[in-house]
Amino acid sequence: MTEITMVEAVNLALAKAMAEDNRVLVLGEDVAADGGVFRATVGLLERFGSGRVRDTPLAETAIAGISVGLAAQDFRPVAEIQFTGFIYPAIDQLVNQASRLRNRTRGRLSCPMVLRSPCGGGIHAPEHHSESPEAMFAHIPGLRVVIPSSPRKAYGLLLAAIRDPDPVVFLEPTRLYRASKEEVGDDGVALPLDRCFIERTGTDITLIAWGAMMPETLAAAAELEEGGISAEVIDVATLSVLDDDTIIRSVTKTKRCLIVHEAARNGGFGGEIAARVAEACFFSLLAPVSRVCGYDTVMPLAKLESHYIPSVARIGKAARHLMEYA
Repeated sequence: MTEITMVEAVNLALAKAMAEDNRVLVLGEDVAADGGVFRATVGLLERFGSGRVRDTPLAETAIAGISVGLAAQDFRPVAEIQFTGFIYPAIDQLVNQASRLRNRTRGRLSCPMVLRSPCGGGIHAPEHHSESPEAMFAHIPGLRVVIPSSPRKAYGLLLAAIRDPDPVVFLEPTRLYRASKEEVGDDGVALPLDRCFIERTGTDITLIAWGAMMPETLAAAAELEEGGISAEVIDVATLSVLDDDTIIRSVTKTKRCLIVHEAARNGGFGGEIAARVAEACFFSLLAPVSRVCGYDTVMPLAKLESHYIPSVARIGKAARHLMEYA
C-alpha cells in the first residue's frame, strides 16, 4: 500500500474503474488536458485517450445532460463539476432526467452516472466556491448522495458509485483533498454504499458527522475522552440512502446525540437525522437531539471561514452540555 491524499485516491479510483470497464468515461471542464482544477483527473487523458476523457464547454447543464444520455446508452459517465458553486444548472437534469429515468421507463433503462464535485469551505476561495449543498441533493428521490471523509473512503466509495446502476452525486470535501495521507491499496475493492461507518466506539454520546467535519468531530471525541466522556463517532458517508439502523442502534445505546455538519443549520441534513432519531429513540433519549452547524448565511471569505466552520471547541462544548442532562 502507498500513502496518498484524498485527491490522489480519487484519481486512483477513476483510473481503476476505467481500466476495468471500457464503458467508464470521464468528462467535464478542463478534466482532460489540464487534469482538472484540483488535478483529480491528471494523467487519465494520456492513459485512456481523448475518446474516454473529454473536456467540455463551460456548460454544467450540458455536462449533466450528456451524462444522462450516455448512461441511458449503457456507458458509465463520471462527470466533474469544478465547484459546487457551479452545480446548480445541472440540477435540472438531475431532478427531471437522471433521478427519474428508471421509474419513467418502468425499469427498462437505468442511469449509471456519477456527478463529482468539490464541496465546502476552508481553502479561502470566493464564496461561490464554498457551498455544502448535500441536503438539496438528498431531497431528490432516485439520487444517491455520497461524501467521503478520507483517502481510503474516497477510493472505495467512488468505485462503488461508478459501479452502481443508478445516479450518484459524489461530493468531495475540498479542504480534505490534501489535508492528510492514508495507506490505500489499488485493489479495486469498493466500500459499501448506503452504510454508515462507526469510526470510534463509545457509551455516553453519539457524534454524527460526514465529509470535512469528520476530523474535527474525531478530535472533539478524543478531547471528551480525556474528560471522562466516551463518545461514539459515526461517519454517515452515504446521506441518501441513509443507514438509519446504525444510527438508531448507537443512539439507543448512548442515549445522547449530537449531529455536526458544515452546511447552514436551516434545512441542513442534520435536521433529517435529528427527526429520525427523535422518532425512533424518543424513549431512550436522556437529552434533546442537538446540532453544531454552519451559520444561516453565505460562507464568509478568507479568514472568517474559521468562524463559520464548526470547530473542535464548539463540538466539545455542545457535547458537554448534553451530558449535563440527567
